[in-house]
Amino acid sequence: MKKWLFTLLTSIVVLALAACGGSEEKKEEGKSEEDNKIVVGASNVPHAIILEEAKPLLKEKGYDLEIETFNDYVLPNKALDEGELDANYYQHIPFLELQKKEHGYKFENAGGIHIEPIGVYSKKYKSLEELPKGAKILMSNSVADHGRVLSMLEKEGLIKLKEGINKDEATLEDISENKKNLQFEYNYEPAFLPQAFNNGEGDAVLINSNFAIDAGLDPLKDPIAIESKDSPYVNIVAVRSGDENKEKIKALIEVLHSKEIQDFIMKEWKGAVVPVNE
Repeated sequence: MKKWLFTLLTSIVVLALAACGGSEEKKEEGKSEEDNKIVVGASNVPHAIILEEAKPLLKEKGYDLEIETFNDYVLPNKALDEGELDANYYQHIPFLELQKKEHGYKFENAGGIHIEPIGVYSKKYKSLEELPKGAKILMSNSVADHGRVLSMLEKEGLIKLKEGINKDEATLEDISENKKNLQFEYNYEPAFLPQAFNNGEGDAVLINSNFAIDAGLDPLKDPIAIESKDSPYVNIVAVRSGDENKEKIKALIEVLHSKEIQDFIMKEWKGAVVPVNE
């Protein structure tokens, strides 16, 4: 009887330990699955589309890509800072640096992927030269884009900026010459600028290509002027400081820099979105 009881108790202990071991094994598997998942926040167009194309290539490397889409310029960085994302892909370097300065974010640029030229759209005029004196120009409330827009308008001969300033950081106060007395309105959320254009607001509207494409506009045919393709405003993958060295982030950048993805970008948008590899 005692021997039978001892054998029974021993069996129970072994099964209990096995169950614990199985539990630990599942925990380890869970950790592994988490390491192999990459959660990236992105704008709908073109970022999320590019990431969708990258999914099977990342799967071949053993990573599952999960895409969270956003339609503004504030929440993706907030979500990254709070640990809800592994990375985000929607912003250019000047915007990232401004966000870091304003919010104290500890972020790093993990790699540049593409450029989206800003276009000038108008329902009333066919060229910048036709803009009348006092024309109303609508632009984004994103201060990081103001220097970019003003530099473009300076290149087109519409305004002049003060000498000696960093034109990437130029503001409306840095305009030194404005012969047409252009009136700038800059209280628009970037995503709403296509709607303002479609509503016939303003004489000209400056729209980022991603929002233009998302609204059904063609950045190659519809603008009356467009930013040159050598723009320094490269859209990047941003991560929390230190995460840029993680294997899954390196794999993400490697895939986004691959010939397959760069060829896809050129084929899909025919130059309205320009791939880079830096």
